[in-house]
Amino acid sequence: MYTGLKHLHSYLAYLLLAALVFSIIYVIIQFVGKKSFTDKVRKVTLIGFIATHLQLLIGLVLYVISPVGLANFSGEAMSESLSRLYILEHPLTMLIAIVLVSVGYIKAKKPGDDARRFRTVIIYYGLGLILMLSRIPWSVWP
Repeated sequence: MYTGLKHLHSYLAYLLLAALVFSIIYVIIQFVGKKSFTDKVRKVTLIGFIATHLQLLIGLVLYVISPVGLANFSGEAMSESLSRLYILEHPLTMLIAIVLVSVGYIKAKKPGDDARRFRTVIIYYGLGLILMLSRIPWSVWP
C-alpha cells in the first residue's frame, strides 16, 4: 500500500502542477482580454482547487504511514537535509500553498468586480504554485 500511495502522490503531482498552471494561464488570458468572470472561469479554477485537495489527502495518508514521514520525526533526523525536507519542510510548505489556493478560490467565488476576482486567483494560485515548486523533492521525484 505504501509503494502504491507513494507513486500515486508523485504522479498526481504532475497533474496538480499542470492544473494550476492551466488555471493561472487561463485566468490571465481572460483578465488581459477584459472578459467577465463567468461560471466557466470558476470551473477552470475549481480544477486546480480540487487537484490540490486530492493531493493533500493522499499526502496526509502517506505522511502518517511512510517510514520517512511522521515515524522518522526526531532531532537527529532534523540535522539531515533530506530527512528534514520529508518530515517538516515539504508538508508544511505544501499545507501553506494549499491554504493559499483555497483562499484564492473562495475569495474569487464571491460576487464583485471581475478584475478583482481575476487578480485574486492569479495572486493566490501563483503564490501557491511557487511554494509548491520550491519544496518538491526534485532529487528523488520520478
